[in-house]
Amino acid sequence: MEQKWPQEIWLVRHGQSAGNVARDAAEAAKGLMIDIAERDVDVPLSELGVQQSHALGDWFAAMAPDQQPSVVLHSPYLRAAETARIVRQGIGGAGELTARVDERLREKEFGILDRLTTHGISHRYPELYEQRQHVGKFYFRPPGGESWCDVILRLRSVLDTITREYAGERVLIVGHQVTVNCFRYLLERLDEATILEYDRNGDVPNCSVTSYRFDPALGRRGKLQLKLVNFVAPLEAAGTPITVSKDVPAAPKA
Repeated sequence: MEQKWPQEIWLVRHGQSAGNVARDAAEAAKGLMIDIAERDVDVPLSELGVQQSHALGDWFAAMAPDQQPSVVLHSPYLRAAETARIVRQGIGGAGELTARVDERLREKEFGILDRLTTHGISHRYPELYEQRQHVGKFYFRPPGGESWCDVILRLRSVLDTITREYAGERVLIVGHQVTVNCFRYLLERLDEATILEYDRNGDVPNCSVTSYRFDPALGRRGKLQLKLVNFVAPLEAAGTPITVSKDVPAAPKA
């Protein structure tokens, strides 16, 4: 029976961004707003984020050629696009390695809560803050923004594209913390409680790897099997600091 899935999928969160740094500073100062001028889509990698991306590229480059990614899909957000570009250059086949930008891999949209710190959300929109606490982050949709379910809906169509166009390939996906978690929800067939428990246990580190490998012996037609979760050994091996800052502010985890 013909294989449906890619041979391997790697899920990578982009390297540390300038927005991550600005957010940490704003939260530490108990400020209301993150001090960053760019649109979220235009926020670049920090200097450390560039180093993290190079370390990850070196890790992929050390693999045998027939084990390396054969296609790279990435979010259009600058920090993810830069991470994907640096990793491709590290592998050494940037001119040959297929790369595709896919807007469905973009960061979760936060609407009117964009650039607000946790303190800023509770101060400016106390009713929304309370509603979010009651509904939970999985279903809560801020005005002009998205819930986790909205992100999951668009990622379902990404998986349809992957199974249609990249069966048997080795697919590297570079996105954001929420997209990594929502892919896990889909690929591992999790429920709300389980994925939120994973989220509570810790943020997805920048340039960490979560991966799945196709096993033909599983199920009727074979399945993807989880291999790595938030794997940061490539950064540790390069002596590159590990960061787990959130992409954007949000209320405390449900």
